Amino acid sequence: MPTMEQIQPYMPLIVMALNGLVAGFIASLLLGGGGLIRMVLVGIIGAFVGGALIRYQLLTLPVSITNITDAIPHGTQILVSTIGALIVLIIARFLGGGR
Repeated sequence: MPTMEQIQPYMPLIVMALNGLVAGFIASLLLGGGGLIRMVLVGIIGAFVGGALIRYQLLTLPVSITNITDAIPHGTQILVSTIGALIVLIIARFLGGGR
């Protein structure tokens, strides 16, 4: 069993993936469709897309929103992951012919 010292370098990726799972669920509720595996994949990909958008400053959140989401543990990360998952779903539907 790995120790916390061995896991520590991977914690940001683990947290991002878990937030992606939540984001995929929220995105599937908002836009509908998909099963569990699709929801998980969209959420994890969306977490990385949302993180990249924030990192390269293509997405900035208003202070009024971050004041609310900062009060929730990992709330801002879940919000960013959900935005990324919604973008992934919209692009996938556009490329897939609207299915």
